[in-house]
Amino acid sequence: MSTIEARAPLPDTALRRPGAVRLAWLLATLVILAGLCVASVAFGVREVSLAEIFAALGGDANGVSQGAVIARIPRTVLAILVGAALGVAGAAMQAVTRNPLADPGIFGLTGGASLAVVIGLAFFGLASPYATLALAVTGAAVAAVFVYAVGSLGRGGATPLKLALAGAATSAALMSLVSAVLLPRVDVLESFRFWQIGGVGGATWDRIALLVPAVLAGLAICLLTARGMNSLALGDELAAGLGENVTRTRLIAAGGAVILCGAATAVAGPIAFVGLVIPHFCRLLVGTDHRWLLPFSAITGAGLLIAADIVGRVIARPTEVQVGIVTALIGAPFFIWIVRRQKVREL
Repeated sequence: MSTIEARAPLPDTALRRPGAVRLAWLLATLVILAGLCVASVAFGVREVSLAEIFAALGGDANGVSQGAVIARIPRTVLAILVGAALGVAGAAMQAVTRNPLADPGIFGLTGGASLAVVIGLAFFGLASPYATLALAVTGAAVAAVFVYAVGSLGRGGATPLKLALAGAATSAALMSLVSAVLLPRVDVLESFRFWQIGGVGGATWDRIALLVPAVLAGLAICLLTARGMNSLALGDELAAGLGENVTRTRLIAAGGAVILCGAATAVAGPIAFVGLVIPHFCRLLVGTDHRWLLPFSAITGAGLLIAADIVGRVIARPTEVQVGIVTALIGAPFFIWIVRRQKVREL
């Protein structure tokens, strides 16, 4: 057997997914995502018809309905980018930590990004979108290092259970600090009240243009380490014996997750549970091979966030419920289900 073939054997659950089944699911998820995109521009405070959608896409912006469609397009694109980023970040974190409960929110990455952005706004008056993005990524990285350092203390090193506990405690502390910084500053609190909840309602093409390079970079990093993530699933010792540089793979994959999470949080605010729910759902469809799991997590993550945004707009007309609230309502029961059903401590 060649060295390349020996580097990343896959778990049995991945081998039981035939390629035809994966391709069928890929086509199905893409069709569903396309349908959700159409629904996203059609439903809201004002419903529009399919003819009005095509008219708006053809350049007709004279009517009220056409204007509503044009205003919803950047919102839909932003939901796709943020959902894909959070879905892939969650899958990468679960692979790196071998923890089924790993999630950018639970492990403190979104809290770190949020605190860094809030500090920059409140104390330094930073308003540049590039500075906000850099602060968010830096805050997510610092939080990730801190959680891993705390989870590594004691006997046994960084076990999945210790990392989950350290991440949950760190996330709670960081979000408390965010509130402590914002509460005395009414002007900042009012401006970023909805950002703190998490949503895509303020989407503009400028914000999307800022987010695209960071998301593409993070996705590329995670996809390039997909084969290494498969090796990590076998355990560090076996992965190292098969020729995988465990430390390098873990650092690179974690770096991709940090970039994705930080960029998504900077633009859309802290949106929880997408990174937790999506990878588990995708494993049911395509198995545990990360070369398939990561792209599926991107597609289904985008679909989930669009669906949550549609629900938030429809159930509270003429106002709307922020997408971060809807994903929390979906993710919290799923989190409890995982805790009760997954009686294992690692993937």
